[in-house]
Amino acid sequence: MSKAKPLYKVQFISNSERYEVYVREVSQGALFGFVEIGDFVWDSRSSLVVDPGQEKLKSEFDSVLRTFIPMHNVLRIDEVKKQGNAKVTELSDKVTPFPKPIYTPKN
Repeated sequence: MSKAKPLYKVQFISNSERYEVYVREVSQGALFGFVEIGDFVWDSRSSLVVDPGQEKLKSEFDSVLRTFIPMHNVLRIDEVKKQGNAKVTELSDKVTPFPKPIYTPKN
């Protein structure tokens, strides 16, 4: 009996927006300082009501197999039992991304 792949909810900041996506693959990645996510999972239920936030995400990640997110942009990674709604939300003026790189060269 094969066990289903785990499902992860990944929350990160990009371009002054907070992304929340569901994926099956999360790893440290081959690029130093990046989190690699792949195998995106979208809500496949058909309904009359269309969520514009989820449609924006679907179109943005339509042909993406995996993406690399800088570690300092990742807010949270949770392994979840059930899939929720993927969404993108605008950040308020009070929240700004971390302005400096984590790893700075020594002089």
